[in-house]
Amino acid sequence: MSRARDLALFLILAAVWGSAFMAIKAGLAYFPPVLFAALRYDVAGVVMLGYAAYVVDDPVPRGRDEWTVVAVGATLIIAAYHAFLFIGETDPAVTSAVAAVIVSLSPVLTTVFARAFLPSERLTVVGVIGLLVGLVGAIVLAAPDPGNLTGGGTVAKLLVLLAAASFALGSVLTRASDADLPIETMEAWSMLLGALLMHLLAAGLGESVADVSWTTEAIAALAYLSIAASGLGFLIYFDLLDRLGPIEINLVSYVAPIFAAVAGWLFLSEVISLNTVAGFLIICVGFALVKRAALRSALREYGVVD
Repeated sequence: MSRARDLALFLILAAVWGSAFMAIKAGLAYFPPVLFAALRYDVAGVVMLGYAAYVVDDPVPRGRDEWTVVAVGATLIIAAYHAFLFIGETDPAVTSAVAAVIVSLSPVLTTVFARAFLPSERLTVVGVIGLLVGLVGAIVLAAPDPGNLTGGGTVAKLLVLLAAASFALGSVLTRASDADLPIETMEAWSMLLGALLMHLLAAGLGESVADVSWTTEAIAALAYLSIAASGLGFLIYFDLLDRLGPIEINLVSYVAPIFAAVAGWLFLSEVISLNTVAGFLIICVGFALVKRAALRSALREYGVVD
């Protein structure tokens, strides 16, 4: 039952985060980038703090260790990741496909950081190969233009790469902490503090609420990113992070593009091409290599293999 629950949560997370790329791209037409990210976590942070107050006895972090975990989450997973990503995606050369491919490097970067901070999380050679195969699948699925990927927008692509690195490092450092902080409390305060950091950055960049065009599409994008992708998404993420570890949970970066393709087909009439099917199959192979022990155990449990 626990395995089935983890799989269901993993797929939900991949769905909301995969479709978030489309919402980000839509919202950037109406919001300055860093302010957009900050407003997203203003809403998500308030929602999650209310939820934390409901389900946790003490929803306020106590002591240096707990506030340190919050600071790591706020700085790396919330502020740095989203500021770099949103600014990077404002460049026309960084399409949603290109951004998704670069962010798919997160599990590989997580492996690198885990080797330094979490020796117990190290992968075998086959596991590393599986991560690389999954990355190839993500590239095939996104089908970026090689000329565009290596051409213009170099600075913007570097910013998205820094976003992936920030998220990966934040995941590992959060996992490495000994603080016994409830997931709900950590998420709520990380979002609020991360939003504050991004507001300060937005002000420094000269971004203002006066620059926002409050259209129906803008409000819909903000609401979806705040409640579904941020509130629900990060609650699931931290829950799975605690049980699966940063390497396995960050494999969501490989599965999310599948849901992004489906969302594009449903809402934007985008055709699911042979690249989509091929990418999906390659991602499955990579995931199977990384999770081969767990898959073998599950098959043995159901009598499929001896």
